[in-house]
Amino acid sequence: MAKKKWWRIIVAMQCKECGKTNYHTSLNKTITQKLELKKYCKQDKKKTTHVSREKLK
Repeated sequence: MAKKKWWRIIVAMQCKECGKTNYHTSLNKTITQKLELKKYCKQDKKKTTHVSREKLK
């Protein structure tokens, strides 16, 4: 059984333009600011800015 990485949290990435959650990623717990990445949005069919939305379990 794999050990749980207690220093990482899983967050959802949400598109700024359409508001759809497209990706999931993990962040270090010490990062307090929101993460912004340019990712491909399937609904808009182009690269848009995605921000970290919330912590997932």
